[in-house]
Amino acid sequence: MPLCIYLDGRYVGSREEANVSLFDHGLLYGDGVFEGIRMYHGRIFRMEQHLDRLERSARGIALDLPMTRDQIVDVLMETVRRTGLDEAYIRLIVSRGPGDLGIDPRKCARSAVYLIADKIKLYPQEKYDKGLKVITASTRRSRPDTLNSQIKSLNYLNNILGLQEATRQGADEAIMLNDAGYVTEATADNVFVIQGQSLLTSPAYLGLLEGITRGVVMEIGPRVGLKVEERPLVMQDIYTADEVFLTGTGAELVPVVEVDGRVIAGGTPGPLFRQLLREFRERTRWDGVPVQPAAQSVRTSAKLRAEAAAEPLPSPGR
Repeated sequence: MPLCIYLDGRYVGSREEANVSLFDHGLLYGDGVFEGIRMYHGRIFRMEQHLDRLERSARGIALDLPMTRDQIVDVLMETVRRTGLDEAYIRLIVSRGPGDLGIDPRKCARSAVYLIADKIKLYPQEKYDKGLKVITASTRRSRPDTLNSQIKSLNYLNNILGLQEATRQGADEAIMLNDAGYVTEATADNVFVIQGQSLLTSPAYLGLLEGITRGVVMEIGPRVGLKVEERPLVMQDIYTADEVFLTGTGAELVPVVEVDGRVIAGGTPGPLFRQLLREFRERTRWDGVPVQPAAQSVRTSAKLRAEAAAEPLPSPGR
């Protein structure tokens, strides 16, 4: 099975071997941070941005990373190398580490790093071809002044409650609002609206995570003739949109064709969404840090990243 797991110092190749201490505060209290990263065509997509966000999340909860960035990159590369995969999903977790049954993080002697590299398929192909049915969740997104949405923490209970609502109503996903009624994000993905030639998404200050894939879509929007704008959205903007879609590392870009029983884009994925998806998939062919064979791993991670950054960009027609 093309699966490899790094358990804070050792590699294992099966779920059964992937044992974590029952006293790990990531498990007991959700005290930790994580990143979901993709590898396409043997390249780690937007690796630097993911690691930047991981470091910001860790600083946000006063969590000391137990490894340098180069060490994390080395482990990441080795983990995906061991899978033998050319395309993979990578879950990078930093937990507060084992402690006692109290919540005091000072009782955790050292934070722990875990890494999973495996295949992923959040939705069947049918959903990308025909679109998602989405509802509005009554569960409100956590307020930024309680737990800032830019901290990608291990505690996803708020999102899970929203997804449970969608499941109970026979929908694929749920859009979550903040306490003022503005659109934040779906339970695991960012939300985009197309109105005419405008590509709209809510700003982060409303209480949503600034997704890496969200940022890529905002970069490529002008390539298909769209004007990108961040502005507060309400559900009326969703209901009256020409097209709606979600973005996330795991889901990539997935269209929405029904929201709260209202049909979007005639009930089929729209043409501009399809153009954005093509542009995104083309970008994943060249945008990223290549995973080197083990024999070449003597080169430092920093040098590998510098080499990737120095590669010439593809022509505008690519």
